Amino acid sequence: MDAAAFRRACGVFATGITVATVMGRDGKPHGLTANSFCSISLHPPMVLVCVAHKAATHGPFASASSFAINILSENQKDLSVRFSSSHANRFEGVGWRKGESGAPVLEGALAVLECVTRERIEAGDHTIFLGEARRATVNDGRPLVYFGGGYGELK
Repeated sequence: MDAAAFRRACGVFATGITVATVMGRDGKPHGLTANSFCSISLHPPMVLVCVAHKAATHGPFASASSFAINILSENQKDLSVRFSSSHANRFEGVGWRKGESGAPVLEGALAVLECVTRERIEAGDHTIFLGEARRATVNDGRPLVYFGGGYGELK
């Protein structure tokens, strides 16, 4: 399979944008933009997020006992860009608080799922982190959407 063709084909699948966050053993918050996220079970409520082995945040995710999925609203494109960059301190100037799970929760997110890490599965060049959602918060608004290599809006 040609990697470029695979990427193009997957790119036409419209997704919401999340920032997955953990509190590192160093006591600092870590996070990354992720659209490789989905719900997988209602009973128990479970989700998954995939983190590349080469991502700077992989180590903190691998050692964390909990994580949060911050589903971004349409006015949070700046957070998506920041958390997908190599910015040294992605949380600098960003409003957040420590959630009940201990993971960072971003202010203004459309929804937040606070999860306990249940399983880690190696899959190609990523690790799949399965989390059991322990707390869900939903706010009013519209989601930030990604499609065909760019941001879009729901009409």
